[in-house]
Amino acid sequence: MSRMIHVFERTNHEAHEWVNDLAGRTGWTNEREVLRLLRSVLCTIRDHLPVNEMAQFSAQLPLILRGMFFEGWQPKNTTVHERHLAEFIATIEETISEVLDYRGEADIAAVFKTINAHISRGEVEDVRACFPQELREFWPAP
Repeated sequence: MSRMIHVFERTNHEAHEWVNDLAGRTGWTNEREVLRLLRSVLCTIRDHLPVNEMAQFSAQLPLILRGMFFEGWQPKNTTVHERHLAEFIATIEETISEVLDYRGEADIAAVFKTINAHISRGEVEDVRACFPQELREFWPAP
């Protein structure tokens, strides 16, 4: 049983590392809102990926974040192909618009930088390659 508890502790720690990293990049102090931003961007990324790439990307997320990544996912409503940067941002803003600290593109870019810091370079490049050019340019190369 202690081995199982260790798994929970480790994934909890890893998820906190992501949240703390993003909080430092955004300057936000409310961890719940930081997590909400992270989840919103991750789920918007998810909806742009083919299933195989989504699975490979999610495999590198901490278990807790992976659960959030798939929570509410409806395969029949994805994959999104036609979106532009403005639509990508608007999708995220629908879920975090009332967050007082939200600064738009700068905070979304902070999420991308956090992902770059925690996911392998090759996987980030694979995910970015699935996006339209406009979105690839917005997401900085790792």
